[in-house]
Amino acid sequence: MERDADRLAGTRRDAIRYCGAVAGAGLLAGCSGTESTPSGSGSGDGNGSVNGGSDGDDSPSGSDDGGSYTAEIAPVGEVEFDAVPENVMVYSLLYADLAVALGHGDAVNSLGFDADAGGNTLDAYYADLDGVSFDREGLAQLNTGSGGGISVDRELLYELDSDLHLADPCLFVSFDGWDEGDVDEVRDRIGPWFGNIYSRRRAQPPEPCRDTYEYYTLPEIGERVAAAFRETERFAALDAVREGLLESIRSDLPPAEERPTVATLLYMDGTYYPSRTDEPGFANAHVRPFDVSDAFAAEDITYETAYDHEQLLEVDPDVVLHQYGIASYYDVGAVREELADHPVAGELSAIANDRFYASGDPVQGPIMNLFQLEMTAKQLFPERFGEWPGYEHGDDYPDIPEGERLFDRDEVASIVSGGSE
Repeated sequence: MERDADRLAGTRRDAIRYCGAVAGAGLLAGCSGTESTPSGSGSGDGNGSVNGGSDGDDSPSGSDDGGSYTAEIAPVGEVEFDAVPENVMVYSLLYADLAVALGHGDAVNSLGFDADAGGNTLDAYYADLDGVSFDREGLAQLNTGSGGGISVDRELLYELDSDLHLADPCLFVSFDGWDEGDVDEVRDRIGPWFGNIYSRRRAQPPEPCRDTYEYYTLPEIGERVAAAFRETERFAALDAVREGLLESIRSDLPPAEERPTVATLLYMDGTYYPSRTDEPGFANAHVRPFDVSDAFAAEDITYETAYDHEQLLEVDPDVVLHQYGIASYYDVGAVREELADHPVAGELSAIANDRFYASGDPVQGPIMNLFQLEMTAKQLFPERFGEWPGYEHGDDYPDIPEGERLFDRDEVASIVSGGSE
């Protein structure tokens, strides 16, 4: 795209400045010499600070008192804000779910893929949360690629005129037709980037990002995004629910020798695409806490690994968790029926024992993670956490009897919606 010297910045985004974003500053340029006051919600792990109001005023969550403030995330660095973003580009469900969790879902103007498909997934989890929703009507679809390629038209980003691009700039560097200069142009002429996605599986980012990239846990990403929206208190309250859920799960796990072997995978057209559950990254944030044996632990698994029926039967996991199974792309019930009728796949222990489950989305935000932890607990250890009622393709997250729920829906709904302006 030819640079348009006559294109002017929008009034709202003028209030959000990327520190050090001068011509030629480069993709990973950050701030220097900026004084800021910690918000109190930093991770404390040396992965970068989370900053609140730079004027020293510890403003209440969600308030916008006119003072500037900063937030920081790798690979972007520090971003200075004069106002809370109101028009936000979002690529992945992680950041859409985070925006909703922080009370700013109405600021989202786009999603990477089909808004109805992604919105359906969020709707499925939000159905039991009174007052919590995601309005996907009119959202722009960023990816226009086909045949497996990802293509985002930079002109669309100008049309959206976002205050903030809630996405990892290194991800956009990897897209067809994009390079560092394009990412810098969007930052300098439209609005800053703020996101980190390669922490999903701690994968290696594109070469321009590798020297300064840092990896975060899901709550660490949440803390940083919360700082960008001045919602650190709200996120801390929501994360306390997660901590309580994890504590109750860990306190009731059976001995290690009584836990099943677990495989996470996708199934398409007679082929299984496995992934590891025992590796770091927020993709496994709903499985890792159960400390189960990874059925693929002895295998060399990459994004290109594919198994046929015979190869999976050699591994023969006790439990199979089929990813993207909730209100998403895969009808796992139909897959299960197909495999049960297959002469080889029908011998899988997970099929024979009815332990082939529709599982969650690895690109999960904090609300999704709560439901996916509960779901996984019931699928892996029904005798400890209650029976999983099953899931029908296209439905909302199943109704769990109140006495068998592992976290309080009303508490989560109150946190998410209670502080909204």
